Formats: sequence, C-alpha cells, structure tokens
Amino acid sequence: MRFRHPDGSTVHLAYCTNVHPAETLDGVLAQLREHCEPVRRRLGRDRLGIGLWLAKDAAHALVTDPSALRGLRTELDRRGLEVVTLNGFPYEGFGAEEVKYRVYTPDWADPERLDHTTDLARILAGLLPDDVTDGSISTLPLAWRTAHDAERTEKSLRALAERLDALEELTGRSIRVGLEPEPGCAVETTRDALAPLTAIGHDRIGICVDTCHLATSFEDPHTAVDALAAAGVTVVKSQLSAALHAEHPHLPEVRAALAAFDEPRFLHQTRTATAAGLRGTDDLGEALAGDALPDGAPWRAHFHVPLHAAPAAPLTSTLPVLKAALARLVGGPHPLTTHLEVETYTWQALPPALRPRGRTQLADGIAAELTLARDLLTDLGLKELP
Repeated sequence: MRFRHPDGSTVHLAYCTNVHPAETLDGVLAQLREHCEPVRRRLGRDRLGIGLWLAKDAAHALVTDPSALRGLRTELDRRGLEVVTLNGFPYEGFGAEEVKYRVYTPDWADPERLDHTTDLARILAGLLPDDVTDGSISTLPLAWRTAHDAERTEKSLRALAERLDALEELTGRSIRVGLEPEPGCAVETTRDALAPLTAIGHDRIGICVDTCHLATSFEDPHTAVDALAAAGVTVVKSQLSAALHAEHPHLPEVRAALAAFDEPRFLHQTRTATAAGLRGTDDLGEALAGDALPDGAPWRAHFHVPLHAAPAAPLTSTLPVLKAALARLVGGPHPLTTHLEVETYTWQALPPALRPRGRTQLADGIAAELTLARDLLTDLGLKELP
C-alpha cells in the first residue's frame, strides 16, 4: 500500500511474511498464493506491499539462479504484490516449534550474517518495483547480549556498507540496512544503537524502529526518535507492532492472564520500569515465577499482539506507543522514514482461544491490522494511493 505524504514523498506500508513459515523458495511462492494475495483481495486493493522474510535456503536459491529471481518478480506482479523491504532478522528456523534464543544466530561477528544480508540486498535490488529505487532490510541488533565481538561486528558492518555502495553503482538501486533494537540484545534500545552506528558513520546502515520493542523497553517514542535525529542516524524502516501490557502485575488475575501468553515457541522478554532503572527477565515465564521481577509497576512483554485487537482485560496492548511513534516518524513536515511494516508474527502463538482457525481467519486478521494502520496514516494527513 502506498501513501502520499503532504510533502509529496511516497510512504510504503507492507505486512511482514514471517508470520507464514517457509524455508524454501517453493514455500515462499506458496505464501504469495495462499496468504498474501487473499489479504490483498480482502482490502480491495490492486496492489499490496509485503515485507518478505527469506530464510537462508530461499535466499540462496534466488541469489544463485537469476531465472528464479525473475520468476519470483513475475509471480509478485501477477498477484498484485510488491516488495520494497525485507525482514533479514531471522536466518532460518523461524517456523520451528521452539525458536527462542536461536533467532539471534548467526550474529554480526559471524561471516554468515554478512553474506546472508548481502544476498538479501542483491535480491531486493532485483525485486523493487520499476518506479522505486530505495529498498530497506531490517536485521539483528548485532547479537544477543551474552555473545558480542564488537571489533569483528564493526568490521562486518563496514564491509556491508561497502557492498551496498557497490550494489547501487551496479544496479542504480539504493539498499539500506537497519539494526532492530530488541530487549536482551547487545543493542536493546534506540539509545544503545547510537554509539555503534555513529562509529560506522554510513547512512546505508541505520536503525529499524520496532514499536513493540520500543514499548517493551519503556522508551518514549519522541525522545527516542529525537535522539536518533540529533545523532544523524537514519531510520531505515519502522515495524508497526504492539507489546503486551499489564498495568497491575501483582494481582493474581493479571498473572493468570499473562500466563496464558507464556508459550514455548518464542522468547517473550519482560520489562518493568523502577526507580532504580529498567528491570527485566529473558522470558515471560521467568517473570511469573516467584519474585524474579518487581511487580509494583506495570509490566510489558515482548509479545507482538494483533494491532486491531488488544487482549481482554485485565491486559491491554501498547498501541498508544505505536501511535505516538508513527506520528513522530511520518506526521511531521517530512517523513523520517518511508518504509512501514506491520509485523505481527505471533498469531499462532496466541492463547488457543485467540488463534485464527485456518487461512481465512488469518487473512481476515492481517487485513484488519493493515486497515488500522491505513487509518492511522490517513488521520496523520497522508493520502492513500491506488
């Protein structure tokens, strides 16, 4: 979906396909037919943006076979889909029964991460619509906090910037990569991103603002975005997502409601803001076990809940943080980013009563999220384009 900002620039809105598990190119092609095109039809659109997630094997197939890449581009066009952004964070196995800490490997000190991201950039340059010259890729925020080789990581990111420069010279397409701060990682907050990104000092390497992660870390959207702008850090893209919020975690009924979201597949880092600073656990179950986390102030958990459907009381979502971030990013005289991506990948990890039953309900839910995002953008003065 495309929107015209009052300054005349085009803002792109997509939804991320990491909600549909697929590790191979055949699986990706099936996604377009079984999921993405039905979402487009529900929205009554001739064209829908998708943020592709390409696992290692799918990316390898595309980068080593030009005919396969042309075939994917043709299939996108045929189904009324377009790609300006990729999710390069998960490397493989994101559809596994247990993902947890594995999603943080390989990290940016590992040559595999550099090579994979380079492959994604080359693929994206070939998938961009004919009238679009700028693409974006979100990526791991360097590493999980327990394993971080800063020197090798900086060297890899500098090499990536050089490769992206060369790619633009070769193709005329400008691809930028954004570190995606996430609780528990070496870059947990937007503030943590300032030092490594300013050290690299290249506008092709910036930040991806995920509004669930922003909220989970209790960051104020305006303060965070202002600090990025003051440091000259590029906001490559923003992922529109909402975290799980518990206002009174000391109450038994609130803990019982939270326990329904404690599932075994993904890591749900949980945080609370105290007078002594931010406190947290690596997973929701740890927070609920005993006194691992103070419960005198609200808790927020890294669980991407559907944008249009906040959890039932006594829980809610951090949709207000998303709205505030979006207003700051695209509601001013000029957009600070032009790539927006709804990223609710946890539909099948929701408590059983809330999970979609089959493709039809999932497509309905994704379409409802995109409709909410569209309405937020038009309320900010952007005009939806055909």
